[in-house]
Amino acid sequence: MPFRTLNLPDVAQLLHLTDADIDRLVRDRDIPFERRGGQIVFRLAEIEAWASQRILKFSGKRLAEFHQKSSRRTAKLLQREALLPELIRPDYIDPAMTAKTKASVVREMAALADRTGLVCDPAELIATLVAREKLCSTAMPGGVAFLHPRSPLPYLFEASCLVFGHTIQPIHFGALDGQPTDLFFLLCIQNDVLHLHTLARLCLMVQKTNLLGELRTGADAAALHERLLEAEQVVMASLGGTSGPPPIGRPEPRRAVAPTATNNSASGRRIAKS
Repeated sequence: MPFRTLNLPDVAQLLHLTDADIDRLVRDRDIPFERRGGQIVFRLAEIEAWASQRILKFSGKRLAEFHQKSSRRTAKLLQREALLPELIRPDYIDPAMTAKTKASVVREMAALADRTGLVCDPAELIATLVAREKLCSTAMPGGVAFLHPRSPLPYLFEASCLVFGHTIQPIHFGALDGQPTDLFFLLCIQNDVLHLHTLARLCLMVQKTNLLGELRTGADAAALHERLLEAEQVVMASLGGTSGPPPIGRPEPRRAVAPTATNNSASGRRIAKS
């Protein structure tokens, strides 16, 4: 999969752009591509890394538009619109990581992912996370980073998941604002389309709610898990989404978190940005 090549229409579909948009990016050399026998081709791994960097830089309308387009495509893959109830559980969260360097953050986040039981090769996970960070830091202004492999590797995970860690000590992780980072997500997603959609969803949660502040004050993993689910519900409500039917197909049983309508209202008042 990482060595797969795409043609121009394939890339346009993956990135939710038109063929003309991709042709323009190629002419301007704003997207990675190769020429083979007079044909333009794209390496999937390079396109996914390029797309992830763009999503991390999106804000406002551009991010919402990408998320809307990716939502339509991922609807064919998912049983419900909410992503996080399927991806993260309280035991996938470490509220007090002791890492003090960028390298130790990568190791501790990979170890946290390994404890889910869904990682097939922890050493390869660390290697691909390091390779991704060498391309461009996944840290964003506001003290949050979204670690992920350089490209989705289906064979590396038994199922997709998301883990989160809060470091006791903020760490300089390469954010463009020059400020340290203390909130770390690690996306372990098997499907390339779902990977980009999940990244866009998390970025919207950061931009449209007070999630970062809530994550810094949560008492324990259960509280942080609740804040994450609440923030996703707020974003979905703001975009006109619905939570859909109950999740199915988890590799192991889990306790569902399904707030009542009353709780949703209270959660929205607490976590939504004014």
